Parts: sequence; structure tokens; C-alpha cells
Amino acid sequence: MAESAQDHVLALARRAKAASAACAQASLELRNGALAAMAAALRAHAAEIVEANALDMADAREKGTTDTYLDRLLLTPDRVEGMAAGLENLRALPDVLGVVQRERTLASGVELTRVSVPLGLVAMVYEARPNVTADAAGICLKTGNACILRGGSLAFHSNTLIAGLLAQAAEGAGMPHDAIVYVDSTDRAATDVLLHARGLVDLLIPRGGAGLINHCVEEATVPVIETGTGNCHVYVHAPALFEMARDIVVNAKCQRPGVCNACESLLVDESIAADALSIILPALHEHGVVFHVDEPTAEIARKLCIPTVPATEEDWGREYLALEISVKVVSGMDEALAHIARYTTHHSECIVTSSERDAEIFLSAVDAAVVYWNASTRFSDGGEFGLGAEIGISTQKLHARGPFALEALTTYKYLLRGTGQVRE
Repeated sequence: MAESAQDHVLALARRAKAASAACAQASLELRNGALAAMAAALRAHAAEIVEANALDMADAREKGTTDTYLDRLLLTPDRVEGMAAGLENLRALPDVLGVVQRERTLASGVELTRVSVPLGLVAMVYEARPNVTADAAGICLKTGNACILRGGSLAFHSNTLIAGLLAQAAEGAGMPHDAIVYVDSTDRAATDVLLHARGLVDLLIPRGGAGLINHCVEEATVPVIETGTGNCHVYVHAPALFEMARDIVVNAKCQRPGVCNACESLLVDESIAADALSIILPALHEHGVVFHVDEPTAEIARKLCIPTVPATEEDWGREYLALEISVKVVSGMDEALAHIARYTTHHSECIVTSSERDAEIFLSAVDAAVVYWNASTRFSDGGEFGLGAEIGISTQKLHARGPFALEALTTYKYLLRGTGQVRE
């Protein structure tokens, strides 16, 4: 990356860092007013946003971008409205700043209070999804943080316009200039500048494919919350209601296959495999799903005249993000748990069973951010969890796990109030 370009990114980060102090002092009324103004700006300029997005879509198609990523990139009037509604939903949520988490009187008589405070400057590095620009800016503003946003080159026109509109609206509503900063560079090395901006960036959040996330986690010298990939399993365990299992698997795989909470792998107990798969496989086949399977599944599929592909070792750990799924017949709970433990990305895992005892074993044993019994993995979402617009789904265990939003962008500090005490 050219030195001048590196200096440009650092200059943007310094401006945003300077704004973060004023953001932290902004009242709830001021922050909520800015969110309302930002939502109004998106609605007022919805046609322009869709036009800018059309340029990105055309460029992406010329580059041979897959349908899955085109769906992530696409903005329609309804999706712009969804972005605006998400900002309004944030506005309606309670304030997470200044919350008293702990208070006590020390032996010395000093009064101790622990309260929630903003992190400072949050950097967001993301791919394809221009709606993340609005989500990230809104969540950061609501929590009193400044943000510096680095979107992918495929959404350059969309992101640049949206970020500019949001920043202008927030400033017009009284928030500091540079509370929302967008890195308007298509140079991939711009990301690395943020990864190493110690003393400026207080937290970096990558959101995108495994390549981007791994690069950020491995290279960053600033704190990172890892939003992980989703190799999500649905395990159909005897006894189970096959129609329920079918509906859950079809929803988890087919409703929106290009998202991280979509099902990528199906496990079925061998004692019920013939009956269960005879119901599940045809339903998935009707949606155009491609099956990567073991031999027992292939034998069942052949009797149903459904084509399959032999599964490779890579398939068991693969996040397809498409209408593809791996399918394996297992001997029972122990093999299912071992398989999931080996290939899970610790995102979302599901068991479908009528046995409450076995369900509770699964819920306890599986190491994932979200674990389900008889429900689709597609519910792994901040909005569905009542958290408002989410900034990502964390698959790590420190600071934030699962869908995370407002509280994950705060830390705390201790306030001690004395009357002249000194330590002996």
C-alpha cells in the first residue's frame, strides 16, 4: 500500500478517535435523535441508494460473482426500508451506558461503583453486505462509540453513499463530526492499516468469509471480536417427528442459504435413516439442493432417484453458503456429538428429537454459541433474540458470544468516591 494511502487511513482513524471522546459524552436524547435522522436520510435517498447499488451489482456480475454473494450485495427499496427500520428499532432500545453493574462500600469507607461505558473507536471490516454499513454505524452511535467502516470493494458505490448520508445526518442532529467515518479506498491493504492501528482502534470486528476473518484474527494487533463462519448441523435423533425434521431442515438450508446461520450438514441416526431421509431428501431436492453424502445416504437416495455426490473429508467441515448440504448417517448420539465436535465452527447446532432427556444431553454437551432443540438454526440473529440490529455473531468465548449488539460494544469502569481516605 502506498505510503500516502496508509497515511490517509491513519488520518481517518485519528479523526474518528478524536470524535469518540465527544460521542461518549453524548446524551441518550442526542444519540436517539441522530438515529432518527439517519433513518430519515435513508428513506429520503432510497432511490439514490438503489441506483448506486445497481452499479455495484453490474460490476459484480461482470466479475462472475456467485448468486449467493449477489443476494448479499443486493439492495431493494424494501431492504433500504429494513435498514431504516433497524435504526429506529435501535432508537427504541434502552440505554446500555451508565448502567450500574456493581456497587459496594469498601472497608475503608470508599464507595465503589462499576458502570458501563463505551469502548471508544470501533473498526468494522466487512464484505458484500451494504446493510452492515447502517447496522454498524447505528449500533456504534447508540452505544456512544465512534466508528470507522471498511466495506468490501464489491459494494463500493453503495457503502460510500450510505456512509456519507448517515454521517451527514448524525452530524446534523448534533453528533460530533467524524463520529461515522468510511474508508473510501478499494486497496485491500487499507484493512491491514486498521489491524495495526494500536492506540487508535479500540476494537475491530471482521464480518465476511473465512478468509477475511482468519486474516484479521491472525494479523491484528488490536483487539478483535471474531464473527465466525457457520458450519451449522441439524441432527435428527431417534425418536423424532419426521415431518418436523423436514420442515426444520428445509427452513435452515433453503430459506436463505447464503447466510452464516444456514444449515450446512445433516446427521441422521441409522435406526431411522431410511424413513427420515425418505421424507427429508425429496423436500430438499425440490428446492434444488445438491447432496454430498456418505454411502448409506447414497443408497437411500438411489431408491428415491435423487442424485448425490460422494462426500469428501472437506465436505464435512465446509460452509457451502449455497443450495448444497452434506449428509451423514450416524450410529447414535455419541457419534453425532463426536462428528459435530470435530467439524463445528461453534456457531449454531440443532437436534431434532422427541426425547427430552437426549435433547438436554445435546444442549449441554455441544460447544457452540447457540444450541437448539426442535427449532431452525435460522433463529440465530440479534433481531430474533430481541437484541435489536446485531453487529455480528461471535463464535469465540471472551467478551461476546452468539448474536451480539449493544452490550458487546461497551466495557466498564470503576468509580470510587471517598471522603479523604488514604491507604494504610
